[in-house]
Formats: sequence, C-alpha cells, structure tokens
Amino acid sequence: MPAGNLLYWAVVALVIALVAAALGFGGIAGTASGIAQILFWVFLVVFVVVLVMNFFGRRGPTA
Repeated sequence: MPAGNLLYWAVVALVIALVAAALGFGGIAGTASGIAQILFWVFLVVFVVVLVMNFFGRRGPTA
C-alpha cells in the first residue's frame, strides 16, 4: 500500500472532522469521531505490519 494512499485517507478524516466541527459538534461530530478512531487503529495496525515486514524482509548484502 503506497504511503500516498494512507495520506489521502488521513486527509479525508481531517476534512470530515472539520466539517463536523463547523456544523456545531452535533451528531455528525460523533460519527466523525468514530470514523477517526477507526482510521487511527487501522493505520496503527498497518504501520506495525509494515514495520515488521521491513524488519524481517531485510537481507544482507549480496555479492
């Protein structure tokens, strides 16, 4: 998964949160908060998976 794709979804979550804030922190803000929490955990899991894959995927120099 390219890093640009993750950045796109982070910006989408930010826009949703800003729209919810502009509308007065009503029911939409609760929904946006829930979406932001889900995205946080998804991105955290993806980060850990990529980190582990990078750690174990390294090979020594080939000659």
